Amino acid sequence: MVRCGAALLRKYGNFIDSLRVYVRGGTGGMGYPRLGGEGGRGGDVWLVAQERTTLKSIKHRYPQKRFIAGTGANSSVKALKGEKGKDCEVHVPLGISILCNDGTQIGELNAAGERFLAARGGLGGSLVTNFLPCKGQRRIVHLDLKLIADVGLVGFPNAGKSSLLSKISHAKPEIADYAFTTVQPELGKIMYADYKQISVADLPGLIEGAHANKGRGHKFLKHVERTKQLLLVVDISGFQLSIKTRFRTAFETILLLTKELELYKEELLTKPALLAINKMDLPCAKDNLNELMKQLQNPEDFLHLLQEEMIPANTLEFKDIIPLSTYTGEGIEELKAHIRKCIDEEAEQENEEYRRRKLLLLQTSEEQMNRN
Repeated sequence: MVRCGAALLRKYGNFIDSLRVYVRGGTGGMGYPRLGGEGGRGGDVWLVAQERTTLKSIKHRYPQKRFIAGTGANSSVKALKGEKGKDCEVHVPLGISILCNDGTQIGELNAAGERFLAARGGLGGSLVTNFLPCKGQRRIVHLDLKLIADVGLVGFPNAGKSSLLSKISHAKPEIADYAFTTVQPELGKIMYADYKQISVADLPGLIEGAHANKGRGHKFLKHVERTKQLLLVVDISGFQLSIKTRFRTAFETILLLTKELELYKEELLTKPALLAINKMDLPCAKDNLNELMKQLQNPEDFLHLLQEEMIPANTLEFKDIIPLSTYTGEGIEELKAHIRKCIDEEAEQENEEYRRRKLLLLQTSEEQMNRN
């Protein structure tokens, strides 16, 4: 039986993908009633996306997790208009969603340099405020991290995702012959001869019921949302989590993974997907592969053999199916080529859509000018 020990749980605890922080804008400066002077506005608190920043580093550097902007300068005889208080900038990682205390999303930062105003500074004292300063905005916000990657590896524990990541990239994830070796997301980059780089996220193994947050399913599934494409990794010999759970064939495993993605967020099934059939070095792998390919070509002929709750309403359309072995290296280069092809095709479609929108915008502008 597979056990997830305390050491593994502690290691997952080292990776932080959500953080609760207090932000407060600066108080405005005092006005000068006798001369009509206006106090400076309080500083603002900004969240700024920056590469190579982690939520863990924020927590370590600011253990109190309080960010307060500077107070505006008071109006005086020398300076009737007080200076604005100093802004407070908090550097956060890319892929951050900003949530209110009630869970409402109020912003997100996905590219380096993007900024979000978390707390606005208070107005300085003036005639409108009877020359008394206003306090800045204050609130608690939740920073929720979803990894941004080109490809997300999805599979049940011990399917060989970590081994695969180490073969196709320079990442060095923990690899062992037991389930749950990946207890925190790992990022790697595939490097191509023409210097093209594709980022790959190895997400911790899912279990049946992950959509309902079993096995911290929500913590892991949310990282799939911002990947451009999915790479399902399946053990050709099947999967069994423990002696208390049912054995699942490779075909059943694919359907269950699809079902978990569908139940968590149906839109995930619209992403481009590849299927990697791992452990082709095992005995009977070729026979199992032949059987699996028959099942995938005509899945409706085999669905009556399965429990109804296992069958997804929609199926994933795999662009390519690649048999491979991370042990022998068979199929690894072919997989890298398929990943590159799929990413390039998606990029071309996005460019074509962008060109189409620009052309439509130009045509609309010309028609309006002709009417005028």
